[in-house]
Amino acid sequence: MGYKGFWLTVLCLLASAGWAAGIDVQGPSPWPEIRKERIASLLPRAMQGAGVDAWLTLCRENNNDPLAEHIGGENAGGTAAFLFYLDDEGFHSRVFSPVGEASALAELNIHDEVIPVARGASAVEQAAAFVREQAFKRLAVNSSATNAQADGLSHSQRLALEVALGPQLSSRLVSSEDLVYEWLSVKLPAEVAIMRKAAELTARWQVEAYRRIEPGKTTDADVARFLKARMAEYGVGDAWAPDQNPNVNSGPDRGHSHATEKVIMPGDVIQTDFGIKLFDRWVSDIQRFAYVLKPGETEAPADIQHYWESGRDGGRAAFDAMKPGVKGVEVDAAQRALMKKNGSEHVMWSTGHPVGYVAHDTGPNLGGSQDPNVRPSAQNVLRPGMVFAFDGFHAWQRPDGTIKTISVEEMAVITETGADYLIPPQQELILVGFSGPGSKSRP
Repeated sequence: MGYKGFWLTVLCLLASAGWAAGIDVQGPSPWPEIRKERIASLLPRAMQGAGVDAWLTLCRENNNDPLAEHIGGENAGGTAAFLFYLDDEGFHSRVFSPVGEASALAELNIHDEVIPVARGASAVEQAAAFVREQAFKRLAVNSSATNAQADGLSHSQRLALEVALGPQLSSRLVSSEDLVYEWLSVKLPAEVAIMRKAAELTARWQVEAYRRIEPGKTTDADVARFLKARMAEYGVGDAWAPDQNPNVNSGPDRGHSHATEKVIMPGDVIQTDFGIKLFDRWVSDIQRFAYVLKPGETEAPADIQHYWESGRDGGRAAFDAMKPGVKGVEVDAAQRALMKKNGSEHVMWSTGHPVGYVAHDTGPNLGGSQDPNVRPSAQNVLRPGMVFAFDGFHAWQRPDGTIKTISVEEMAVITETGADYLIPPQQELILVGFSGPGSKSRP
């Protein structure tokens, strides 16, 4: 082990940079073209998979639908109605837009037809009139009790839509949650490449931050501030709430939290949970762990090394279980079997979760083996193109009775035959404070 393991981690991270070569994180966003492709190729399949022949989304100013940017409705002023539907001739998109925004929307070249709605007229009523002319049997709208991304239709909008449609057509309204699940859970190869770049930067900066720690002086918050400075330098955003990103923790477990002014001391195990957002769209979620050497130590003591290897190997067990057709709960069970074998304390968190447009994205949860009622989506199966962040766990009781958890977190995409790490996984504990050749405490 020792400091050689640290440099192995660094070399793996440097090698991974080639996997995302050619992506300029400070260049123009590829979202407009990727969005077109997602609508044209993935959305029709999602509608078919969900068993709906039409999907209606209402967009508006100041309190927009969560999916507005996915369909071109981010600049809506007055209410606009976005309708996607399937018929014998194929897939179509038709938008009823306030006249003031219609020209700009049409120029995005996303939709088959953008129909200007005159001032004082109702886009909802015009969309309803078109729906009455069709033979739609199941019209999906964004109302969901289980998926916030599919729950953008407000109560007042729902009432207005039902009035415009009338009782008979309103009875054909169904939740879009299955459609949104099918659509958002799968990412295009170009999107995976961007997330690969995000993961590479995230892990690289974490290693850099650990190299700058001075035990007895540097605080958890100092490490977080270094990572924030890196983000500002590159012009990237936060993958989740800025106040809790990154979460640097050299003490007992704090869960989802913020970095404190705790001073990092010899003997500490440091957790950094960190994610960035590229092009204001795609996010990463990576955790890296380090051990702070005590005087005279050149490697972690046997118990810490055991905890580390248990967590690392649990992550590998989860990765090996990730294949198309496997349920999320089965991935969780594979990881927890190793936790039990290695004597880990209880860990309440799921093994993993989908990641993409947000840190906890739509898709199968990798959990549920302890309590199936907590994570119903864990019963869903993994499919090619889904991207996950997942942990290998080992928790132990510290001398003061508090709990510390190794939760080394990696990212992987599901392929046709199994899974592919977005970047090489952390294989060795990063060692902080060694003062001999290859010191990790200073760059």
